[in-house]
Amino acid sequence: MRLLFIHQNFPGQFKLLSAALAARSDCEVVALGSAERVRGRTYARGVKVLGYPDRAPGPEDGRHTHHYLREHERAVRRGQDVARALLELHRKGFTPDVVVAHPGWGESLFVKDVFPRARLINLFEFFYAGNGADVGFDAEFPVNEDDRLRLRIKNNTQLQALAYCDQGLSPTQWQRSRFPERFHPLIEVLHEGLDLTHLRPNPDARFTLPNGRVLSRGDRVLTYVARNLEPYRGFHVFMRALPQLLAREPDLQVVVAGATGVSYGSAPPKPHATHLDWLVAEGGRPDPERVHFTGPLPYGEYVKLLQVSSVHCYLTYPFVLSWSMLEAMACGCAVLGSATPPVQEFIEDGVNGRLFDFFDQAALRDGVSRLLREDTRALRERARATVAERIDFHRHVLPRALQLLGLT
Repeated sequence: MRLLFIHQNFPGQFKLLSAALAARSDCEVVALGSAERVRGRTYARGVKVLGYPDRAPGPEDGRHTHHYLREHERAVRRGQDVARALLELHRKGFTPDVVVAHPGWGESLFVKDVFPRARLINLFEFFYAGNGADVGFDAEFPVNEDDRLRLRIKNNTQLQALAYCDQGLSPTQWQRSRFPERFHPLIEVLHEGLDLTHLRPNPDARFTLPNGRVLSRGDRVLTYVARNLEPYRGFHVFMRALPQLLAREPDLQVVVAGATGVSYGSAPPKPHATHLDWLVAEGGRPDPERVHFTGPLPYGEYVKLLQVSSVHCYLTYPFVLSWSMLEAMACGCAVLGSATPPVQEFIEDGVNGRLFDFFDQAALRDGVSRLLREDTRALRERARATVAERIDFHRHVLPRALQLLGLT
């Protein structure tokens, strides 16, 4: 079987699956991503990775386009770039049997035009709406009617992807539920999975802080992780809860890992360059001997951080669930999570973690203190068992993926 994976930032969600298929003697695996993003990376043996030229918008691009349509126009242009790369693949003799793609940026728009006989499987992460999920959830960041109307058009690319794919996948039940109900029969819930051979508790783990101090499981450590430190992941709630928490827990070390850009939502209030700058200006910089901002971490160091964590705090708007929460559970963390639908799909309060209201800073502080003081062994074991029973890549995800691909 010839398989083609398409993802702007390959491997993205396809890392484990593409590697597992490339290891099989009955599969040929090719991947396509943005040339700028995939250049210089190391990939699994057997995965041939090619880049398409992801052109930056020119000065005239979108100039006369309605602002609701500018994002869709960029998606169409990206789809054209991918189509040219697909035509080149075809000319060189590669015709896929199956194409697995992330359609969110327009890359799969014209797959069926170039390879009409290929089976197209699209990964559907999130369907935008003007209410009921992330938009309007946080009153501190209000949206206007223009924002709400624009979001309907923001779904254009995904609606095209839904119309022309043969199979849809969504990582969680809640994410699938965000799509119009008429499309639910097309979309199967299948998480990309976790490799639990690497993500596991380690009582001997050590994590070195930027100041050189080494943390272990014997220390009291509160961890917070996000791709970017921003309100969508509750960073403002977390930071505002810290001063009183630090005063209450004088031996607590807090480690915050993540970049300071914006993945989702709006930019920080002016004149601040980052949300971290804004929150430091608002409440003062926390004691650098106790609160440590590491920036993005190499994956191995990130796992060590989770393994030394006493309490891992995860917050999110009703939005795409982060890998980091599930990876924390896999590492046997005592997770304190926001009681929002993505989190509640995996964490049951008092069973495999603790939950609190997203906006309740006092509940966050009380939750951390409670977990620091109680015996959390059962919570930690059940947290790992939850991900092992539901999204272990080798035990659950890969067998179902092989069935969908017709490789069993």
